[in-house]
Amino acid sequence: MDASSFINALRRFMAIRGPVQQIRSDCGTNFKGAQNELESALKETDQKIVETYLNSQECEWIFNSPHASHTGGVWERMIGISRRILDSMMAELRPTRLTHEVLSTLMAEVTAIVTNRPLVAILSDPSAPEILTPSTLLTQKTATLKSTPGNFVPQDLYTKQWRQVQLLANRFWSRWRKEFLPTLQYRRKWTTDVPNLQVGDLVLLRCKESPRNDWPLAHVSKTLSSADEKVRKVEVTTSKNGSKQVYTRPVTELILLKTEYELNSCS
Repeated sequence: MDASSFINALRRFMAIRGPVQQIRSDCGTNFKGAQNELESALKETDQKIVETYLNSQECEWIFNSPHASHTGGVWERMIGISRRILDSMMAELRPTRLTHEVLSTLMAEVTAIVTNRPLVAILSDPSAPEILTPSTLLTQKTATLKSTPGNFVPQDLYTKQWRQVQLLANRFWSRWRKEFLPTLQYRRKWTTDVPNLQVGDLVLLRCKESPRNDWPLAHVSKTLSSADEKVRKVEVTTSKNGSKQVYTRPVTELILLKTEYELNSCS
């Protein structure tokens, strides 16, 4: 998907869901390209109108640091599970071509399945409030979308389109439950405080693309603190092919070798 397609997708989303205050995404080239094109388009319009619109919408676009897919947290996990299931389903259906109508309806069914997962523990008390789901927050409705009644069999892939969709949606639901439930199990979190990286620290870059016996060293040139004053990503300066390069990296991809204080003490 190129930047133009993404901008159209973003407009479709906002047309259905309404204006948004904050957008979070990874650093995909299509997202970066879309941001650049939108900024160029804004320069061509009346500046006062743009300022009024941005002030009224207060929309902010936040990019995760490169090489830090874990920053996405929950949504990256949901995307990963859905993608794996859809990839395997499409591989099984390779001889069968899905029309645009079937595929778009299937993705709508998949969206309904993913957004109707419970966000909190389900109580056994029948008088308890309704289960809170992402769909509840998005639509402001507590009723869930019921599945289409009927018995759908593999032969339906070669019959009417609506039966194709329901068969595929049922298959996705079956696999989704098996892969989603393990994500609800308890996981250990980082609970030990460690000192923040500081400007001037010498670090080793964990780079999968580095050739054998190549150990890329870098100095921290800028720290980027989160709202809780913890440094989770930094800008590092390194030398590559004889020229200075600056990268943004999460601290999980860096290995501290010497602090600035230790370097100054050695000198």
